[in-house]
Amino acid sequence: MATTRRADMFTADGKPSDDDPREHGPTLGDERTTLAEALRTARLTLEMKCEGLDAEAMARRSVEPSTMSLLGLVRHLAEVERATFRVLMAGQDVPKLFTSDTDRDGDFDGAVPDPKVVAEAWDAWRAEVAFAERFVAEAPSLDITGDDSLNKHGSGGGQTSLREMLVGMIWEYGRHMGHVDLLRERIDGRIGQ
Repeated sequence: MATTRRADMFTADGKPSDDDPREHGPTLGDERTTLAEALRTARLTLEMKCEGLDAEAMARRSVEPSTMSLLGLVRHLAEVERATFRVLMAGQDVPKLFTSDTDRDGDFDGAVPDPKVVAEAWDAWRAEVAFAERFVAEAPSLDITGDDSLNKHGSGGGQTSLREMLVGMIWEYGRHMGHVDLLRERIDGRIGQ
């Protein structure tokens, strides 16, 4: 019979409780509040799953030939936040953080076990999240659009709404949280909801 490892979960008893900062958010909000809260908890899950790890653990790769690591995912998600909210939605002309046209995998390839690289990744990610949170809060409507005519953001091309971009970001984090779970479990056995 298989055993469960609830003792290794991130919150007490593996159940929703007062010690889980993802719980107790708004549950009867309007559309903007609901989408922003879903994205907030996904972002917070990333932070929780990486908590307490040193640079070596953050940069540890999954399995060959993959270059995926927790640090790479932080860098990747900072890049996606920037591309979505600063570039696509706010129309800012800013450089990429970790990737380039000649190094499309720089977010993962550059994820090396150096405390400075880890700190820079978290700083970049937090700055992009803060920008996105302000942008969403101040947007006059979820119907505002960004122009993705070149389809650089996977929208299919053309105009795309802030609403669609919020759903896309929730999907992006959800997609990667499974990776984060497996990477963290491989590092120290911790699992989590």
